[in-house]
Amino acid sequence: MPSLFSAKRLIVLLVGMIVLVVLISFTLRGRDNANPAESLIKDVVGFGQSLVAKPTHFVVERYKNVEDFLHTYEENERLKARIQDYAAVQAEVQQLQQENAELKELAEVQEDLSDYEPIRATVIARNPEQWDEKIILDRGKLHGVSANMAVMTAQGLIGKVTLVTNRTATVELVTTQNPNNRISAFVAEDETIFGLIEGYDEERRELILRRLDTNAKIEKGQKITTSGLGGIFPKGIYIGEVTEVTSDDHGLTKLAYVKPADDFLTLNQVMIAARTVPMVSGEDGTAEGEEAAEGEDSE
Repeated sequence: MPSLFSAKRLIVLLVGMIVLVVLISFTLRGRDNANPAESLIKDVVGFGQSLVAKPTHFVVERYKNVEDFLHTYEENERLKARIQDYAAVQAEVQQLQQENAELKELAEVQEDLSDYEPIRATVIARNPEQWDEKIILDRGKLHGVSANMAVMTAQGLIGKVTLVTNRTATVELVTTQNPNNRISAFVAEDETIFGLIEGYDEERRELILRRLDTNAKIEKGQKITTSGLGGIFPKGIYIGEVTEVTSDDHGLTKLAYVKPADDFLTLNQVMIAARTVPMVSGEDGTAEGEEAAEGEDSE
């Protein structure tokens, strides 16, 4: 009985192998159409693959898009940083070029000063509430600066030192509203025409040259410079240009409006004139104790 069962199993195995070989050979031979069983299997497998492939492709595409976006963002940030660095370098170069030009102009002015030792300085602070009144420089007593020293730029006079610490100096600008601030001046084309810079017209943004003789022949466009009298401001420092000439309130003298030499809104590099000979006190070199024509002894 057991041997018979074993024989049947062997026969079934051989028949199955023969059928398998026939199916394999039938499948491998060249043909144009699949049999129904093969078609069914392929359709089922293909449907399953499509169910898996489409979501997979969707996720892969979205991941690539996100990755591309992140790369674009990072590249954009790098470009922004480079642009900012470039802008900063450009601004620094322009500032250095401006400072270099100002220093060259100051060097030319320095050669024209006599009896004065020029001290170069930089504006380091400015009070917004006193923008047209005062500036603070980075030079003080340790650098040879003292009160009542004239301060100028390459364009012309801007003010005088009023307060000094060891390392800083406060400068009162010629555009101050301080009524005691006076500067003795004359017309560069005719040094016999004297006057005093007294006051500043904020609306016109111009200095006021007062106490001019009624017979003085002063005209629009003439240059006004310091007279050098009083012992503070060196002679011949350019103050500004006459824009209008009129009579004063009482009609006894003339006054002129003078456009300042420099733009007081953008002061940067300046020069302090330290006198190398003893300073004279008093009005235009007269006895000490009298009111100075340039207002250097009164605040």
